[in-house]
Amino acid sequence: MCNGDLGIECRGLSRRFGPRAALVDVDLAVSQGSILALLGSNGAGKTTLLRILTTLLTSTSGTARILGLEVGKDPAAVRRLIGYAPAEERSFHSRLSVMENLEYFDALQGAPPANFRDRSRRLLALLGLERHAQSRFAELSSGMKQSLTLVRALLHSPKVLLLDEPTRSLSPDLATQVWELLLRLAHDEGTCILLSTHNLGAVEFAADELAILHQGRLLVQGPPAKLGEGLAFEGTTRVEALFQHFTQGKEAAVAG
Repeated sequence: MCNGDLGIECRGLSRRFGPRAALVDVDLAVSQGSILALLGSNGAGKTTLLRILTTLLTSTSGTARILGLEVGKDPAAVRRLIGYAPAEERSFHSRLSVMENLEYFDALQGAPPANFRDRSRRLLALLGLERHAQSRFAELSSGMKQSLTLVRALLHSPKVLLLDEPTRSLSPDLATQVWELLLRLAHDEGTCILLSTHNLGAVEFAADELAILHQGRLLVQGPPAKLGEGLAFEGTTRVEALFQHFTQGKEAAVAG
């Protein structure tokens, strides 16, 4: 962690869907100015955790805080502090242009309209969309739509970023640019970033810390180098070896 100020804090966070527990007593802390990669197999609870932190879902028990604000008590204030890029985005308006969509969501976020054009054009250029500013959303490729989701998340310069598979559908060169951008945002601008990804190579490159969710429980959190002390990495990356080490042989911890 880069400093002691927490951007995200979860204590005893749990979420049930009827008889099924999606999260069980999760304790998690992410400092400002750092990137934490959330790893886990499909169904581990990663998206559920992100949806709680973005106020889209309530917890069954426990607390979650964004920059000290309790998510369940002040969701409107929390939404002004965060940027969220889901893995599958369905809220853009297909008939509106890229710029019209961004202007609409920027207004919803309550960002000052005075510098909207400068902010949006800078981010569109950064993510390779500058030539498509007037294209309708429906005309974009899947990779372009994913890039636009990131643009929208960054448009109001959030203090906390929550990202679900942020480079999904992106070309390798653009994905590299995105990871480099996230590093700059965290380490140079102090942004707190929590991201879920299956891209273990990118985690090796970009993450200050990793956390492993398994069947709703947080198994471990910490810097990869510290977590990997004493482990062998023959024929695999350090992060992949850590994931296998901490999840191998774990019995079901969550009721079906």
